[in-house]
Amino acid sequence: MHLLLTHVAPAGPNCQAALADLQLPQLQTLLRLLGAGQRRTADASSLSPLSEQLHAESLGLQAADGLLPWAALDAARLQLPPAPASHGWAWITPCEWEVHSDHVSMRDPQTLALDASESDTLLQAMRAYFAEDGLALYPGNQPGRWLACGAALKDLPTAALARVSGASVDRWLCRQPQARALRRLQNEMQMLLYTHPVNTARAADRRPLVSSFWVSGTGTLAPEQHASASASTTSVTDVASPRLVDRLSACARTDDATGWYQTWQALDQEYIAPLLQAARQGNAVQLTLCGDQAAQQIRGAAPGFWQGLQHRWHAPDPKTLLRSL
Repeated sequence: MHLLLTHVAPAGPNCQAALADLQLPQLQTLLRLLGAGQRRTADASSLSPLSEQLHAESLGLQAADGLLPWAALDAARLQLPPAPASHGWAWITPCEWEVHSDHVSMRDPQTLALDASESDTLLQAMRAYFAEDGLALYPGNQPGRWLACGAALKDLPTAALARVSGASVDRWLCRQPQARALRRLQNEMQMLLYTHPVNTARAADRRPLVSSFWVSGTGTLAPEQHASASASTTSVTDVASPRLVDRLSACARTDDATGWYQTWQALDQEYIAPLLQAARQGNAVQLTLCGDQAAQQIRGAAPGFWQGLQHRWHAPDPKTLLRSL
């Protein structure tokens, strides 16, 4: 059994304050049983967050920074037409850009909450513009996230959505010559969407507006991985082993202390308790706790008596461990 929990210690002041009262008895017992293992630090300037790097590695995906092939993997699982060797895949995420006096920032795309009808209508409106630049646009496996395929996307490093959500976009924009068409499209879509009927209806309902899009998930999938993914109907985030659990992410993004606290307690019972039981039964288990700054691995099976005592004596307190991540 292998679990990867993300957003375990968000930097928001509300969640940080809630950490002081957080009780995680199952995690505490697991730490006392197995002890803390390998630690991995994050690079705040990397295009791919540490949680995505670890997830990709656990799936056997090896790629340079900003080239984790999430879109290609989704395209294969959706059994879309194979891309020519000169083309690449990308996720296209509709989003809202906010223009400030000195910078442009992106609101969390999750706040758009696009339904299937809105997502499809916007895709159809934007498809012809993408096609003019040699980019084919397809629906994805969820509303508000599409797939694009074209030569401009081949080997183009892009910043993960998590990097730019709620932050200035300028730092994370693609600056490579091959990305000029994408940057122009982002500007053109702002003009197209300004008076689009979908936005008119959303404005009347006082809902956030769609003003641009973000490109991410680029990277090339190895032929054998493409073949394996094409035979599967499981989405990227539903892989059974190892299992990515990102239920803390929504509360972390909004610094919702109550939701984050309650979700952590639920995860302690629903996910870590079975992991603890499996370890006590002598099965090899692995838990990776991933924060913004670092990730901590806890792995193994129930140790012998003396080793178990050593783990108990040196086991870190869960709150202390989480604060270090």
